[in-house]
Amino acid sequence: RAQWQADTHRQEQALAELQQALKLTEPPNRIECYDISNTQGTAIVGSMVVFTQGVPDKKLYRRFNIESVVGAPDDFASMEEVLTRRFRRWQSARETADQPGVKTDESFTFLPDLLIVDGGKGQLGRAVSVLEKFELMGKVPVVGLAKQEEELFLPNRSKSLLLPRHSQGLYLIQRVRDEAQRFAITAHRKRRSKLGMASQ
Repeated sequence: RAQWQADTHRQEQALAELQQALKLTEPPNRIECYDISNTQGTAIVGSMVVFTQGVPDKKLYRRFNIESVVGAPDDFASMEEVLTRRFRRWQSARETADQPGVKTDESFTFLPDLLIVDGGKGQLGRAVSVLEKFELMGKVPVVGLAKQEEELFLPNRSKSLLLPRHSQGLYLIQRVRDEAQRFAITAHRKRRSKLGMASQ
């Protein structure tokens, strides 16, 4: 019980730190993170992981087999496809919400309190253009996370944001990003082995 209470306190602290650092109106209770995995442009897969109140919510994870990118790897176009498909699903969930007998997918029904894309300014730019297309800029806070220095890139800000080295907020963002990468790589390997079996 003490362990659970300590963990809960850490998660609350992490969410409060992120709220303050990113100037959000409320703690980011639903964080979604997206990553792309491929081998030289084949079997490209995008991952979506969801953390609810600082904890992985695995039943809401989804993977996307990329259809629009063929040949040379293009992580930017792949990310754009993943996010477009995600918010299209959100849109259609809203449109069918009142129809009797229609089951909605919880992964797509709600908007994130914080959207993280794995990658720096380039990936953030693609995420922003998708949000603008769905008229969600200003409603969905978005950041790009660059690997090397764990820099956070925000829309309309030239300078990146560095969270304090040993802060709970940074640890949470790293956990979310690592989970998105792990899930993307696992899904990519599955897809690649399926394609390999088919070609043989």
